[in-house]
Amino acid sequence: MQERKTVVRLPHIACEVSSRGVAAARSEGKPRSIAATHSRALAAGVLTPALNAENIQDAQALREAIEQVLAAVGGRGQDIVAVLPDSAVRVTLLDFDSLPDRKSEAEAAVRFRLRKSMPFDVEKAVLSFDAQKTQQGLHVLTTIVLRSVLDEYEDVFRSAGCSPGVVLPSSLAALGAVDGERPTMMLKVAPDATSVAIVKDEQLLLFRSLEGLESGTPTAERMADDIYPSLVYFQDNHGAKVEELLVNGISGLDGFASALKEQTGIEVRELIGSSIASGNLRHDFAGAIGALL
Repeated sequence: MQERKTVVRLPHIACEVSSRGVAAARSEGKPRSIAATHSRALAAGVLTPALNAENIQDAQALREAIEQVLAAVGGRGQDIVAVLPDSAVRVTLLDFDSLPDRKSEAEAAVRFRLRKSMPFDVEKAVLSFDAQKTQQGLHVLTTIVLRSVLDEYEDVFRSAGCSPGVVLPSSLAALGAVDGERPTMMLKVAPDATSVAIVKDEQLLLFRSLEGLESGTPTAERMADDIYPSLVYFQDNHGAKVEELLVNGISGLDGFASALKEQTGIEVRELIGSSIASGNLRHDFAGAIGALL
């Protein structure tokens, strides 16, 4: 798995898979804009995202869906950004005083830190990490996925006639739609995972997966309670208040946004606006779109 910041040139096609369906997007121009999108729903049970279990239950159905959406945006036979469900990949932020200069030694140090917190053998996983200097030392963004799980996804993409040149979890891909200069929280709600990220000065400073959320659309009151610890932690540790809250994965956002603003005092808006994509594409497949922006 490659972490996005290490890639010099991203493909112009992205394809995201989730338990709900598959979507592809194509970008063009500089700065990039979304030129074409297409999605297709999946039957229940075709894909069941998990960290340490088989994810793809019906490879033929998933392959056919990928083929269809890629053909619709002109992506067959090309390198693509493959966007995976958040529940299949663990994203973690770690702090180090320093790391060895040699990449293999730095990776060993990161794996050692992750060993006790992962529900699988980290030596059987693919690790990507990006270290950024801070006043306190190093802030290290890590993504780790079991090799067997990654192989499942890469194999089905290749069988669909494309090359997964870059692989990203959905939430990190969706951050491409965030202007990371001022303190901003992204809240990404999905059936398999609800993720919270805070960026400032183009750095990802907080990332958390919320657990124990009730099924169905969450209420603004419940969501405010769930993100409150992250807001307090960020303010206490980074000396700044979140100025904007970008929400993805909730249709009919207007009422939810108003209630969430009332609860938090923070301006709330949609992560992917209707001018960029429509309908379920912007609600369910922000990873495919954000990966190209």
